[in-house]
Formats: sequence, C-alpha cells, structure tokens
Amino acid sequence: MTRTAAQPTVPAPAPADPAADGAVERALARLPRVVDLLAARAAEHDRDGTFPYQGVETVHEAGLLTLTVGRRHGGPGAGLADTVRVLARLGRGDASVALLAAHTLLHHAEQARTAPWPAALYRRLLTESRRGPALVGTLRAPAGRPPAVTAHWQGDAWRLVGRAPHCPGAEALAWLVVEARTAEDRTAQNRPRTGLFLVRADSPGLEIDPAADQLGLRAAAGHDVLLADTRIGTDAAHLPKGPAFPADPLAAAWRQLALTAVLLGTARAALDWSAGRLRGTAATHRRPLGELDAALTGAEELVHGLAARTDADPAAATRAPAVQLLAARTAADTVQRTLTLTGSTGLDRRHPLERHLRDTLSLRTQLPAEDAVLDALGESLLGG
Repeated sequence: MTRTAAQPTVPAPAPADPAADGAVERALARLPRVVDLLAARAAEHDRDGTFPYQGVETVHEAGLLTLTVGRRHGGPGAGLADTVRVLARLGRGDASVALLAAHTLLHHAEQARTAPWPAALYRRLLTESRRGPALVGTLRAPAGRPPAVTAHWQGDAWRLVGRAPHCPGAEALAWLVVEARTAEDRTAQNRPRTGLFLVRADSPGLEIDPAADQLGLRAAAGHDVLLADTRIGTDAAHLPKGPAFPADPLAAAWRQLALTAVLLGTARAALDWSAGRLRGTAATHRRPLGELDAALTGAEELVHGLAARTDADPAAATRAPAVQLLAARTAADTVQRTLTLTGSTGLDRRHPLERHLRDTLSLRTQLPAEDAVLDALGESLLGG
C-alpha cells in the first residue's frame, strides 16, 4: 500500500479580517524601535551565547513574526518585497533574531501560497501565534546530501529517527519541519522518498542537545536536534508521489532573497558603525567609504528590486540565484573592507564590527554554495 499524503488544496478564502487591512504598514512603522531594541542586547546574547527571548518577543509584538500569514487566514499577507524589507532592517539590529524571523516568515508565506500544512495543524500554529511567538524551524540536509533523519512506517504512523545538527532556534521552536527519507515505504522505482514531516517541538522522543558553540549567529542557538522514535501521524507527513518533490523556483527565491536580506542588513550595520567610528578622521577615508556604500546600495537595490518583480511576476524568481550570489559577495566584501579601514579597533570585542564579521560568515552558510550556483547558471547557459 502506498502512503502518499493527499495533495494539499488551498482552502477557500475566509471572510476578510478588517484588522488585517493596513497591518503591513503598521508593522513596518514599528521597525525602527524594534531594530534599536534588538541592537541594544545583541552583544550580550552573542557574548554569552544565550537565546534572545526578549528580542523574539519584541518582533512578535510588533506584528513582524506573522507578517506573511495569508489573507485567507486573517493575516496581513505580506509579499516578498515587504518581507525582504523587514528582514534587512532586522539584520541591522541582530542577525540571529532576523534569521529566526526569516525561517518563520518563510513557512507562513509558503502556506499562503501552496498550503503544505494540513488545515487543522496550521490553525493550531496560528492559535499559538496569537498567544505569543511561535517560531517554526526547518531541518533540511545541505544540498547534495541525504537527509539526516529517516522516517519508518509502523502501521498507523511514521516514526522519525536521526540527529539533525545546527538547527537555529532549537531550544525555542514551537514546530519543526523535518526533511526525512522514508525507509520501508518505497516508490515503484524501489527508491525511498524524501518528504517533509511536521513535528511539535514538545513531541515525545525529540530532544535538544545544547552543543552549539558557533563562531557567528551565536544567539540563534543552533543546537542539534535528536529524534528517537518520534511518532508522527499521517496528517503531518507531506510526501511526494515520486522520490522527491520537484524543484520550486518561487519557494527557492523566497528563501534566497529573504536570507540575503538578513546578510545585507548585517553588512549595512557594519558599514554604518565604521562610518561613525571614522567620522572626523582623515579625508582619505571618504573615497573608500563611498565605494563601499555604492556597492552595498547596488546590492540592496538588486535584492529589493527582484523581490518586487517576483511579487508582480513569479517568473522572475529564476533570477534569484544570480542576484543572491552577487549580493552575498558584496555584503561579505563590505564587512571585510570595513575592517581594513578601522584597523585593530574593528576587531576589539567591545565593538560590534567583529560580531558583524562572524555573523556574516555564518549567514553565508545558510545560502546555496557559490560553486553550485555558478555550475547551474553555466549549465543553463550552455543548454544543459
């Protein structure tokens, strides 16, 4: 018997919620205060490796953590352009909080677009989101590697087994979307399937190993997640008909541009601090600072511009890999060169620049590898 979950259907739109009208604008208006509050405690959480509960609560209270909840669910229904705008600003305050917000916003956006979550489970998530921050994390294998988690069918449910390393926000997540490969269940080609399983963070058999000691994004608490015979009902399994889900350029564009926005925000914070530090010094710093500002502004315009184009025409999503690659390079180069300008002062742990450097290095690991992006672009150009 083949256990393929029924293909999700997008529910009929619910009556419009008057409170949702203008919600995006109201949330955006709160951004400056939120960013200031995040920045005020970012160094403390980075130094101690403690989770930024207060920062996440602040983002939630401002309405930013549920900004992409679909209109049919009574949410603001923010598009990619507004999402990128928010994440770039949050990245200026605390890259770790921005990363956690990005993952949650991406799941709400995907639900609004394709409804991979069963209606009952998503209603539960929304109920939790009204009570407080309900972070959603993703456990996926790096590109080109098999999932670290295996799903075993045991008659009436799936049981997940495995260890997934470096899960941002692990200690504070409400839900995890776990990529797993089936063991017993097989396709007609006798190949296991790779699907997604929705797991409550308090599920029996799920444990967090607080082993994280990362160089950057330290406040994100990217601990390991252990799944020891964790039971998952059939309604929480989202499985493809074949070995894997087909590629979804629009979903990939959302993820790539959202995470790149966090990276750009971090780089902008580094440049702003450096400019403030160098203000009043020799005029020789003007030109190099101007070059960095011009390059970073260009990268920001690329990302924000493509996000807006993708909202208007989803076909534009195919340009996301090239744009994120160029923008990520620029962001990383900006932070590196600000260190050249500020000298040893920039590496002093009393100042934020060295934290921005470490966060930038860690954020780049969240994006597709450059070699993979360039190979794919070259293959497409050659007609492969």
